[in-house]
Amino acid sequence: MVGKLGIGAVEGSSAGDFSAVLSLVFADGQRPDVSALRALAADVAPGRIGAAFSISHLPDPTEGWVELLAEGLTFDCAAMPPAPSAPLPPGGALLGLESQPVGEAITLSPGPHLADAMGMLPVVRSLAGIGARLAALPGARAVIWNPARCWMPPAYFSKVIGNWLADGPFPALGLTSLERESDGAIVSVGLALITGQELRFLPDAKLGAADIARIAVRLIHELIDSEPLTKAHSFLGPDRETLLVTPNLRGTQLDVLIQR
Repeated sequence: MVGKLGIGAVEGSSAGDFSAVLSLVFADGQRPDVSALRALAADVAPGRIGAAFSISHLPDPTEGWVELLAEGLTFDCAAMPPAPSAPLPPGGALLGLESQPVGEAITLSPGPHLADAMGMLPVVRSLAGIGARLAALPGARAVIWNPARCWMPPAYFSKVIGNWLADGPFPALGLTSLERESDGAIVSVGLALITGQELRFLPDAKLGAADIARIAVRLIHELIDSEPLTKAHSFLGPDRETLLVTPNLRGTQLDVLIQR
């Protein structure tokens, strides 16, 4: 872990989960049940952060899951009481957390009909918006965006997602993360879910973790609404440096060269 910027060490492959599953960790015994979700869905008071949703399908409550509907899209919320807790996700980048909180987890994922569209921005926005509502429930200790292996405080997640839903910037530090490889290079994790490509910064002794994070955020904002890059392209960095971005590994990786 480097500071609190969400740069972790790579453990195995740096590829993300790509299941677009959001995990929420609650204190022991405080996972929300169906009645808690009903109350949350009915709370439509102005100023609530996150996406409004309704319960569109309720199986036998003992199964511990419900189908939620938001903006015409359905999502499965699972591992609620009385069903067992979901396993806690493996280690990853810690963003604003000193350590990984322990507790019990529920999960949120796209419905089966969205399996081929889970990386589309409308799906990600709606899922994250519901997650922001769930993160405000009592006992929430951490939110994990699994495609980026990124652990965050619930308040931070709700804030950045709320800003995004209000036409603010894409939450690059949260829905993506940064990991350091054994050779010192820094790679993004989770960006490929949406764009099909991850960033890779070659080792640079003159740049610290905070510098790389600022540059990565700038590039992610440029790339998130664009078609995948198929040839080298130059971008302007946050300090007006030139960022030469070149596709590699059959277009799945973008090598970033910082020219001063």
